[in-house]
Amino acid sequence: MEWLQQLINGISLGSIYALIALGYTMVYGIIKLINFAHGEVFMVGSFLGFIAISVWDFGFFPALLFSMGACAVFGVLIERIAYKRLRNATRIAALITAIGVSLLIQNGVIYIRGAQLITYPEVFENKSFMLFGAQISTQAILILSVSIALMLILYIIVHKTKIGKAMRAVSHDAEAAKLMGINVDNTISATFAIGSALAGAAGVIFGVYYTKIDPLMGVIPGLKAFVAAVLGGIGIIPGAMVGGLLLGVVETTVNAMGFSLWRDAAAFIILILILIFKPEGIFGKNTREKV
Repeated sequence: MEWLQQLINGISLGSIYALIALGYTMVYGIIKLINFAHGEVFMVGSFLGFIAISVWDFGFFPALLFSMGACAVFGVLIERIAYKRLRNATRIAALITAIGVSLLIQNGVIYIRGAQLITYPEVFENKSFMLFGAQISTQAILILSVSIALMLILYIIVHKTKIGKAMRAVSHDAEAAKLMGINVDNTISATFAIGSALAGAAGVIFGVYYTKIDPLMGVIPGLKAFVAAVLGGIGIIPGAMVGGLLLGVVETTVNAMGFSLWRDAAAFIILILILIFKPEGIFGKNTREKV
């Protein structure tokens, strides 16, 4: 049952992309900014998880929560220092700033600890069992379970809480939300905090699953998560989840077919095709933009 094995591997990988893509899509939905520094928040989260597990002897879940909390604060700092002043600037200015912040974080981490790879410690025994001919590891089940739980928590926050209603209002019309008494600045900061916390969780999960991490690890997963967000319909939360899972399955399928060198290229081929044939994404609506 090779196809089932690849589907399981693809969903495990896709759930990591989905967690990162949620941060992209939430920020874009609120302030129409593609936060290219988001992949570096994912990288920082992975290193924080490594420190928590190897230095402070935390278990997996305490390290996950620590990384999420620290990345939430980090995301708010990035927003307040780098992006807040650019709210009324051109989109290209905000985009260039995001790329600059990304490079600053990458090189800052390299300056502090060097560029060498490090190996994640083993946090729990990884056992495997057979299901319909496919080998499923306890790691894959844990990753998928944590990812689904975080996505459900995000859904509850967005649809059932006061801050979630404020986020949806600001996303729809920031000026009208402000007139209704919503603190737009705090709502935007909360969006960055939640998106960055999910990226931090993805970083820890990635480290546990793939074991090797380095300061440049956020570049390719960050770009692929951006592709996943565009695929699902950028600015649409369910779209980021579905886009991430689809991208993970496509990648593992390409790999299984013997085209491992095309694995990374597949994501960008999908981006080109989606921009040509359905630029609004799977869940997006084709709306005209007034000029």
